[in-house]
Amino acid sequence: MINSTQWFTEQVPGAGSAFSLKIKQKLHEEQSPFQFIEIYETETFGNLMVIDGCTMVSTRDNFFYHEMISHPVLYTHPDPKSVCIIGGGDCGTLREVLKHSAIERVVQIDIDERVTRLAEIYFPELCESNNDPRAELKFIDGLQWVKDAKPGSVDIIIVDSTDPIGPAEGLFGAAFYRDCFNALSANGIVIQQSESALYHLKLMGEMRDAMALAGFGHFQTLFFPQCIYPSGWWSATMAAKSDIGRFREQDANNKHFATSYYNSAIHQAALACPEFFKKALAL
Repeated sequence: MINSTQWFTEQVPGAGSAFSLKIKQKLHEEQSPFQFIEIYETETFGNLMVIDGCTMVSTRDNFFYHEMISHPVLYTHPDPKSVCIIGGGDCGTLREVLKHSAIERVVQIDIDERVTRLAEIYFPELCESNNDPRAELKFIDGLQWVKDAKPGSVDIIIVDSTDPIGPAEGLFGAAFYRDCFNALSANGIVIQQSESALYHLKLMGEMRDAMALAGFGHFQTLFFPQCIYPSGWWSATMAAKSDIGRFREQDANNKHFATSYYNSAIHQAALACPEFFKKALAL
């Protein structure tokens, strides 16, 4: 919401907190068939996309999320070739995945085409790899695509979704994780944004339980800053068919592309679990 002094504020129900950004002007708003999308120009964070009242992406700090939901899982898999991104309509995750030259195919599936079309206008830097010949953009139901995928056909599934409400609700359930398990190859890994450990511990535990019920036996949660999201501290959880206790550290050290946040030391540090998290999830 915008108040009379031109601050956009996202309140966090039940958490007694809020996050605000000073706004220069509203650039766009529309009701898509799926959600209400707003674009603002802020004073210090560049452009800001808001969906159904929740901050989604800003020019200034998107690199934390996009890099941490893509590079750690790509360097954890022994030899990824095929990637599926569920959601990710702003295309920042797609851009990061395609920085890896060994990747042969990326299918990005977002149900709402308007998110991508608006990102192309207001966040063009995130969309610079949309025309890469390895990329295929689909605007269909990601749940159904994964269900219909050929067994063992995907190495990595990245679930770059909004919060578990509205169109994204089904992406946090056991049925979806079972479909992911079937679609993944022998060393396959699914990674999903898993909200804030400060505010959403119950959800994080429920996600792991559902992933385990689907057949996954190996898990890791990565923690990283994301200041425009509730609490400013975010996470992504990996679930795998085989052991993911180590990552290709030497390859990460020798990466041939630029990043703003990710490197091998950050990767290692992000795997450290706070004591309260381990206690709450009985790890």
